[in-house]
Amino acid sequence: MNPLVTPNELEIQKPMELPVGFLFASIKNIGLSAATVNNTILASGEAKSYPFVGKGYETLEIDPEDSTLLVMYIL
Repeated sequence: MNPLVTPNELEIQKPMELPVGFLFASIKNIGLSAATVNNTILASGEAKSYPFVGKGYETLEIDPEDSTLLVMYIL
């Protein structure tokens, strides 16, 4: 087993889900309008993170709506 992880970094403009079991995620709204992350509004310029807590997270829904999001996550 490889002890190192590879972060996944994406710039998205379409809805997506982070897979079950992700260990860390950071989402930043770099667009001009609000987006929705986990049923919470993420205003333009705001960021949200899901830190490592010792176990994986459930699926996370991300909808940039009319914006652009930078998403980084670790499985």
